[in-house]
Amino acid sequence: MVSLDIGADAILTLRYLPPYLDSDERAYLDALARIGERAEPYVLLTIFGGRRALSQAGEREQALWFKATKARLSQFCQACAIIRPDADEKTAEIFRRLWPFPIIAGREEEAGRAFLLQHQAAVP
Repeated sequence: MVSLDIGADAILTLRYLPPYLDSDERAYLDALARIGERAEPYVLLTIFGGRRALSQAGEREQALWFKATKARLSQFCQACAIIRPDADEKTAEIFRRLWPFPIIAGREEEAGRAFLLQHQAAVP
């Protein structure tokens, strides 16, 4: 199940967790689109339950989203925490090559939120 919560505290929380639904891929891609439309500062918490595979069309759409929104995300996203069952420093390094903002990857949501709170001071 996919959800995107946009908190009053400017923390965007994208969850992609069980139970998985047939509609998850579309919901995930739509959530990415909503994130890409943001035009004010925020921090991003992504929480994934371990399901990885998008369809080939989904992977393509996600890649196009990255390309189309890179400048806007680089401007407005102040930090990102990636929470996955298999996340580690190598995961963070991969995403740091893609984005200019601080990124942490780990397995604990609380650690991710603490990281974001450190960087949220820059968010009005």
